[in-house]
Amino acid sequence: MKVVVALILIAVLIAVPLIGVGGAGLHYLFGVVLPYCAIALFLAGIIYRIARWAKSPVPFRIPTTAGQQKTLPWIRTSKLDNPSGFWGVVGRMALEVFLFRSLFRNTRAELRDDGRLVYSADKWLWASGLAFHWTFLIVFLRHFKFFAEPVPGFVGLIQNLDGFFQVGLPVIYITDLIIVGALTFLFLRRIFNRQVRYLSLMPDYFALCLLLGVVTTGILTRYFYKTDIVGVKELATGLISLHPVAPAGIGTGFYVHLFLVSVLLAYIPFSKLMHMGGVFLSPTRNMANNNRVKRHINPWNHEVKVHTYQEYEEEFHDVMKAAGLPLEREETK
Repeated sequence: MKVVVALILIAVLIAVPLIGVGGAGLHYLFGVVLPYCAIALFLAGIIYRIARWAKSPVPFRIPTTAGQQKTLPWIRTSKLDNPSGFWGVVGRMALEVFLFRSLFRNTRAELRDDGRLVYSADKWLWASGLAFHWTFLIVFLRHFKFFAEPVPGFVGLIQNLDGFFQVGLPVIYITDLIIVGALTFLFLRRIFNRQVRYLSLMPDYFALCLLLGVVTTGILTRYFYKTDIVGVKELATGLISLHPVAPAGIGTGFYVHLFLVSVLLAYIPFSKLMHMGGVFLSPTRNMANNNRVKRHINPWNHEVKVHTYQEYEEEFHDVMKAAGLPLEREETK
């Protein structure tokens, strides 16, 4: 039912620009107004979420430890898995952001028919997640050719490398194939893996369906639907320069793609996709584990009047002496 609801929502989102642009001719609304609203909501949501995370108190060091902590000089430490200094944290964060190191170490638990609980590596999840994020970044950078004039040099380099194995015209990019395969695997994994399906919520399926919708409509716009590329660039450069125009004749398929991208931008700050910014503010990742070197005290602990043992012994001295209990005061004398 969760999958069906997510698919219905995506179908409704696709139908909105088909009706609005193809039927009502609302090119300016879907080409200018809604993208601007989505960008504004995206930026405001990102700032709001980051500000809330930044204000969250973290009085203690709570980094995830995945190796030996720094202790005695003759004990080998894990400088990246359990960093004790700034540069160790930088290295750990770099491995996490660019290579998904924690996901690479992920294991899968499976209950066999004979009752044994078996743990095994789950590298397919790591590979598909890494492939999706890197190809998404490359596709994003490729789109700079629509927003800048002249086109930056790195865009041409990326396109040449991405389309190295030229098949037909227009050139089929390798990243287009990889990103569809990676998203499809992640989507099917949530459906056919019982443990993951049990934990999945409707927003999890919706996010994957929305990403698949964005990627699929983009591919269809490039390879199958007739699209005025000159008009697309005029629209994109107008949005960036704050002199928006909505050229006629671009094609309804492009507006479907643009509308889904706008929905994705507006949805990111209020969903799990916000991990793109949250990973940098995670105290389990961005803190050095120096608990054995430095004492960390909660800064807002209230002063508490304590009754020390010396005061206790002074108060009950005679009773303790009569009971034969050892007294520190007399022993020191």
